Parts: sequence; C-alpha cells; structure tokens
Amino acid sequence: MSEKIYVFKRFERFWHWSQALLIITMLVTGFEVHGSYMLLGFAKAVEIHTLAAWTLVGLWTFAIFWHFTTGEWKQYIPTLQKVDAMIKYYAVGIFTHAPHPFKATQLKKHNPLQRLAYLWVLVMVGPLIWVTGWFYLFYDQWITWGWDAYLSLEWVAFFHAAAAFMMLVFLIAHVYLTTAGHTPTAHIKAMITGWEEVD
Repeated sequence: MSEKIYVFKRFERFWHWSQALLIITMLVTGFEVHGSYMLLGFAKAVEIHTLAAWTLVGLWTFAIFWHFTTGEWKQYIPTLQKVDAMIKYYAVGIFTHAPHPFKATQLKKHNPLQRLAYLWVLVMVGPLIWVTGWFYLFYDQWITWGWDAYLSLEWVAFFHAAAAFMMLVFLIAHVYLTTAGHTPTAHIKAMITGWEEVD
C-alpha cells in the first residue's frame, strides 16, 4: 500500500531545476573554455559561462535566504544514522528489489547519504569552484590588488577544473540515483509535481 505526500515545495522545485540547468550550462561552456572541444567558440563560451555563474550566485543567494527563513535548512543537517543501510541498499538492494531503508517525509526529505553528498557539495565543491572562478573572473585585477605574487593562473585553472569534474561526478550520481525509486521515474515526477509516493 502506498500514499502520496507533498514533499517538495514550489520554490524548491524551481530552485532545483534552475540550478540544474545553470550547472549543466556551466559544465558545457566551462569544458569548452578549458579546451576540451569546440562548440560555441571560446569568446561565446566565456560569455555564457560568466552569465550563468552570476545567475547561479543570485539564485543561491535567494535560496540561502529562503532556506533560513523557512527552516528548510534543517533538511541538510548531516547524520550517520542508517548510512550503512543506505550504502548496502545502493550497492546491492537496488538490484535485488530490497525495500528502501529510508522513507521520505515532509520533515526528512533527504536520506543520510544525500545529506552527506549535499554537505560535500556545500563545503568542498562549491567553495572551491566559486573561489577559483572568482580568481579567474578578476584575473586582470591581480596586479592591481597585489595578488599576482601569490596566485598562479595554472593552479587556479587546475583547481577550477578539478572542482568542475567533482560537480560532474555529483551530477551523474544524482541523475543515476533518481532512477532508484519504486519506478525509474518516481523521483523525477516528485521533483516536478512535489508529490512523493511512499509505502
């Protein structure tokens, strides 16, 4: 027996899909800027990449405000409770049709591994990508600000690309795990409609 519960609010869904579109845009244009392929041309890729980055900064700023004013920030507090059960489920249980060890509710939307993954993005990937991106963006000001003695463009580029690959790994894992619901599209539907079907 299953029931539907309203888990994801309208702003959360807007934030999720807007963020996804902006991150994919930055990955595509960023890897072109990095020289991985030629799609839009270097100048256009830089222009779109920069516009998407500033748009994402604005979105994240508003999302942080929304999370703190609504109390939704509590959804991201990490926990190690049931982490072993989640690892076992994702490693084996998915393939043997084992019951999911975590049931989403309005007060607990994310399972323990999701919370740890989001924490990793928030404290490791995000800051690394934003700081190095900021250094990239203001490269022409390094001499004025006296930073040229401390920073190397090669190292900034290396760490920015490394963070982009980490974000890509997160994105691939995230998309794959959306198929781990009771049907392959259940979690995607929940992020479109807001309603999650649970046992």
